[in-house]
Amino acid sequence: MRFDMDELSAAHRYRLMTSSVTPRPIAWVTSVGKDDLRNAAPFSSFNMMGASPPILALGLQSRADGTAKDTLANIAATGELVVNLVSVEDAAAMNETARDFAPQVDELAHCGIDWLPSDAVTPPRIASAPVSFECRTAHLIEMGPDLTVVLARVAVMHVVDRFVIDAERGHLDTPAMQLVGRMQGPGWYVRSTDLMQMMPPL
Repeated sequence: MRFDMDELSAAHRYRLMTSSVTPRPIAWVTSVGKDDLRNAAPFSSFNMMGASPPILALGLQSRADGTAKDTLANIAATGELVVNLVSVEDAAAMNETARDFAPQVDELAHCGIDWLPSDAVTPPRIASAPVSFECRTAHLIEMGPDLTVVLARVAVMHVVDRFVIDAERGHLDTPAMQLVGRMQGPGWYVRSTDLMQMMPPL
């Protein structure tokens, strides 16, 4: 079946795309506003774009009323964010921070999430995250009235020690991290436990 995206509503396009572009990694983003209030929120329109330079990309949609979510407002104001990856153990806490809290709510405190100070940026990193990327904004690209793409340059990457196999060669024990990803529809996620390996042809 053919779908002409220009003829569909935003909600219809969203359902089609999120039901097919799966699984998607989850960026559990921590940020801090001008008022020093900490924010934590998950986003699944997320991936790495490359390593030279090290760039992560986030797609941040506006609220239904057209206003910017706290994460985007904070990033636009400070140019800093931390992208934390989500393990199975953190899935429930991550899901709790998906609520649309009022701007004056500190999600880390409200949800009882332990945090650690970052080295290069102001926003804290989530203590239990297997991997955290301290980032500075490279570009904010307004794709339309309701979508901003954030290109963030990684300044520092933290990996929990037990997941590092060989630091000099950059080898990590990815399966042991038990990362979760986003699937289709409301509330569907995937565990990264059923793996297959296929080497590229020589």
